[in-house]
Amino acid sequence: MAGSLDDKNLNLGGRVGEHFPPLGRLGKWMEKPEVLGYILLAPAIIFLLVFLGYPFIQAIWLTMLDKEVGVEGTFVGLNNYIVLWQDSVYRWTVVNALIFTTISVLAKLILGMLGALVMNQAFFLKNFFRGFVLLPWIIPSVLSALIWLWMFDDQYGVIGRTLMSLGLIDDMILWLTDWGMALTSIIIVNVWRGTPFFIVSLLAALQTVPKEQYEAAEIDGAGLFSQFLHVTLPNIKHVLIIVTLFGTIWTISDFNIIYVITHGGPADSTHVFSTLAHQRAFDAGQMSEGIAISFTMFPILFIILFIRFYRMRKEED
Repeated sequence: MAGSLDDKNLNLGGRVGEHFPPLGRLGKWMEKPEVLGYILLAPAIIFLLVFLGYPFIQAIWLTMLDKEVGVEGTFVGLNNYIVLWQDSVYRWTVVNALIFTTISVLAKLILGMLGALVMNQAFFLKNFFRGFVLLPWIIPSVLSALIWLWMFDDQYGVIGRTLMSLGLIDDMILWLTDWGMALTSIIIVNVWRGTPFFIVSLLAALQTVPKEQYEAAEIDGAGLFSQFLHVTLPNIKHVLIIVTLFGTIWTISDFNIIYVITHGGPADSTHVFSTLAHQRAFDAGQMSEGIAISFTMFPILFIILFIRFYRMRKEED
């Protein structure tokens, strides 16, 4: 009985083999792992090309036209970029963007590192405070900006009223009436909202540092600051660089906070690239000029990315 079953199985195997001929060239090509990977990636690549690639190319073309809303544009080449550089408001916007981004990112980096170091310690209600610190990050940016706009009000603002009640100032602070105070205001809001991202990211990195390294450093007589320099920073430097990179990109392209609080004012003095582009494209109807302003951010972002990837390659080598 067993022998007959084996014979049937052998015969069945032979028939199956006859119905599935050897793979041809196409079949062998499809079996390659890298080919299968490209096939699986194809839908996502097509999606990106259609919904991101085409609009991007179309936007580049629009920057080379003299295009207003509702009017057919005429080709002007790079004239929009030349006109922009001759525009004093645009040149001031470049300065604003660099000041705003540099101060905001440095402040978020310092506060984020300090916050992460504190949150990495054991203390009462630690988990509660870890969740609480995320509130500025998860609140919608427009809502955050509206709350801060009310707090900055020069008549009824809670900040000014509180400082006056404490006797620290005699008159209400005019937060939004001159360039210096207005820029300070939007930096404060940007730092307040962005610091939680730095804290959480750096806290996750700190928790991966081996405790044995701290113990060895302590045995060698290293103090807290020396441990931070020679143990903590080397272990979290990659996360530190990535967090700073993302923070820089998000800060230089910020729109909601600045638009809601200052609208780029007073007198166009607090514009950054995104708010000036919006004003020119939608308020003034100069669509090509607005898009050209947006594209002038790309060289700055490209330099940041190039430096980052260059350092990564150098470290790998």
